[in-house]
Amino acid sequence: MSKGNSFESDILKLFFNATAIPELAQDDGSAPATTLTVALHTADPGEAGDQTTSETAYTGYARVAVARTTGGWAVSGTAPTVVSPVANIDFGECTASPGAAITHFSVGTGTTNKLMYKGTVTPNITMAVGVIPRLKTTSTISED
Repeated sequence: MSKGNSFESDILKLFFNATAIPELAQDDGSAPATTLTVALHTADPGEAGDQTTSETAYTGYARVAVARTTGGWAVSGTAPTVVSPVANIDFGECTASPGAAITHFSVGTGTTNKLMYKGTVTPNITMAVGVIPRLKTTSTISED
């Protein structure tokens, strides 16, 4: 069974923009998350994984926090319903020990390492000293 397009949009707006779904869901009223954490991976973390699963560990890497607002994430209002970062997401420059290529990214809560969404980095990012990994605004996550 699939979701309706407008509900898919509502779900993405709830998670990425902290926009309530009237009569159904709202953001945590006591201490809502104000950012989502984006991580990079050297393999698919899988649906059973978390943000530490296959997470890259090159020298200079750190996860990036993105505001959980319409200023941080753009949710399309039409099918296919997708979300993308409003601005490019740049990670730290590789200064040593580049490790394996970046093949996937994830979005999660950061503090608990809960993986909410994951996607493929296309094309993969070949790591080397001096490389600054970037997820572009064309990187998307969908509910379909």
